[in-house]
Amino acid sequence: MARGRAPGFENQREEILAAAARLFAHQGYAGTSMNAVAEACEVSKPTLYHYVKDKQELLAQICETHVQGLARLVDEVKAQQLAPEAHLRALINRFVQSYGEAQNQHRVLTEDVKFLGEAHQQRLLLIERQVVGAFADAVATLRPELQAAKLHKPLTMLLFGMINWTFTWLKPDGDLSYEDMAPMVADLFFGGLGAVSAQAASPARKARPRAAAAASLQKA
Repeated sequence: MARGRAPGFENQREEILAAAARLFAHQGYAGTSMNAVAEACEVSKPTLYHYVKDKQELLAQICETHVQGLARLVDEVKAQQLAPEAHLRALINRFVQSYGEAQNQHRVLTEDVKFLGEAHQQRLLLIERQVVGAFADAVATLRPELQAAKLHKPLTMLLFGMINWTFTWLKPDGDLSYEDMAPMVADLFFGGLGAVSAQAASPARKARPRAAAAASLQKA
């Protein structure tokens, strides 16, 4: 009879993946050892290897868990059965905020996926294509003529181009949060620059002194 997993296995696994993602994001995959991961997780190396076979599998689990989470967001929004524009706006809002909550995992996915083997990369690519396809379908549902002109997919890629790299410049201690940015991205995509409201930022963040705002820009 197969031995079952101990209570708390998944919680411990999630903590390990989060700690490893933080190290990989800040030190790079190649620059992070399994010793460093074990130390960050406050577990022994034998315990760490109970959860993952090696560093390659650890990277794969971080990336796969992240993209699977994005796929679940697509399903959750779809289940709401919203009108076409509300549906696409909900997708944009959920993704921008999700990227904010998983900045380390997203950086690892975009920067370290090259270290994965072909089989792992293909699995990730399949899920990513499904996610992008869901956005493209949402664009096509809202604007069928764009699908007829074969523009719905290029426009979807432009949209992802806006949100995929926000982690490189949007800082946690800056003037804007990911929550602030989400409706801005949607407004910009739907209506161009003229649709962006100057009132989009939260009052608390807009009230920060100019010196603090300048310091935040310098950090970016």
